[in-house]
Amino acid sequence: MTQNRRTVLLSAAIGILGFATTLSGTPAIAQDAGTSLLNEIQERGVLRVGTTGDYYPMTFREVGKDEFVGHQIDAAREMAKDLGVEVEFVTTEWKTMITGIQAGRYDIAMSGTSMSLSRAKVVGMSNPWGINGFVPIVLKQNAERFATWDDLNSADVIAGVTLGTTMEDYIRAELPNAQVRSVESPGNGWQEVLAGRSDYTVTTLVEASGLQERYDQIQMIFPDQARSTLPMAFLTPIEDQMWLNYVNSWIFLKQSTGYFDQLNETWGVVLKE
Repeated sequence: MTQNRRTVLLSAAIGILGFATTLSGTPAIAQDAGTSLLNEIQERGVLRVGTTGDYYPMTFREVGKDEFVGHQIDAAREMAKDLGVEVEFVTTEWKTMITGIQAGRYDIAMSGTSMSLSRAKVVGMSNPWGINGFVPIVLKQNAERFATWDDLNSADVIAGVTLGTTMEDYIRAELPNAQVRSVESPGNGWQEVLAGRSDYTVTTLVEASGLQERYDQIQMIFPDQARSTLPMAFLTPIEDQMWLNYVNSWIFLKQSTGYFDQLNETWGVVLKE
């Protein structure tokens, strides 16, 4: 195990243990087990998982099939197995994912979601299971048009974005001069590129590598200049510390045994070191 890997795992362990006290060092108020989803899920016998089904290879549906498949779907099934319950997938959208958690439509959201401070204000976020980054994708025939990231930040360039995603937030904040073409889920920013309605979109290393495999017309550019550090996490209700503590413990133990390394290899998931 590398030094970096040991550091990540140790930090996760410290984070889990740290839930017992507040930052001041005084004991935190204990949550009644009867109010936690951890207890409810086991009594119910079902783990309800919110997922979008539009983020290859994290969560998607094969053409002509209704069943969800992907990296996050396998992780959800593994979590349910370890809880000793069945799993139920609840279709959600990126723009309503957090409100679905808040409304109690599902117990956890697992779609390859990245952490952000804006999300942390309204929803619980687990310890990260991996680190992602942003890269642009374009039509292969247009790849030579863009030599640097600065070439994307121009008024004569159209960026496709999916409403409610961190990619939309990034483009609006970091590439503000570009024209923005917004689409709502189940539409996607990369589909706008594929159709020629947008010049580029920004997506993650995870999705970009998968899209290149599926569509010969699409190309990732600047892969060695991936921007931002995007810890990948699961979302839970912000008030349920006991359930979040279980999820964090589950992630830590699965990382320790190499489960996520194997899962990443299975789905060809590329992450930042």
